[in-house]
Amino acid sequence: MPNAKTKAWISLAVSLSVMAAAIFLCAGTTDYWQAWVYLAVAALSSIPLTLLITESPRLLEARRKAGPGAEKRPVQRLIVTLIGFSAIAALVVPGLDHRFHWSNVPPWFAIVGDLLVVLAMWMVRRVFKENSFASATVEIAEDQKLISTGPYAVVRHPMYSSAMVYTIAMELSLGSYWGLIASSLIVLGLIWRLFDEEELLVSNLPGYGKYCAKVRWRLVPGIF
Repeated sequence: MPNAKTKAWISLAVSLSVMAAAIFLCAGTTDYWQAWVYLAVAALSSIPLTLLITESPRLLEARRKAGPGAEKRPVQRLIVTLIGFSAIAALVVPGLDHRFHWSNVPPWFAIVGDLLVVLAMWMVRRVFKENSFASATVEIAEDQKLISTGPYAVVRHPMYSSAMVYTIAMELSLGSYWGLIASSLIVLGLIWRLFDEEELLVSNLPGYGKYCAKVRWRLVPGIF
């Protein structure tokens, strides 16, 4: 049986393969340069992130469990399921968009999207370096401590901020305006998720209430 580190790399390879299959099957062709560039950027920017995860036993364990079945709170199981369907749509719609030429996205817009993908992955890496308790599920670890430094000094949920940038960037990099509908649904799901998560943290993580009073913004500084 592969160990946890090997599983992390296998999971990355499988995820990228599934993404590529979904995009190209829906596009009906591999003649889709935006998709090839996006997949290359996503793969390359995932390597340093996966290296960081595999070098931290606590982080590796925190990220090991994911998906609706791993959530302990019923509302979170529902939220993660809905986000999952939206994530599938975020891959399917750009492929169909490319096939049927629904959008007319300029090439430079797609390149901007790729740069934002890199930015989002860098943001995730900063979160992981600052917080090894960054679980893939909404839970509080037995020895979890309040983190209020680094990106957590700017917004309360920098991991969700990173995900928001990534999901919007992906649609731009794939050259699809219509895909932004799916990414908007993901963002709405993340907002719902963080509101419920904050209720749990305020009740069970010492100091979180004072932290919320100090750090006003949840996702985007100066906006929300």
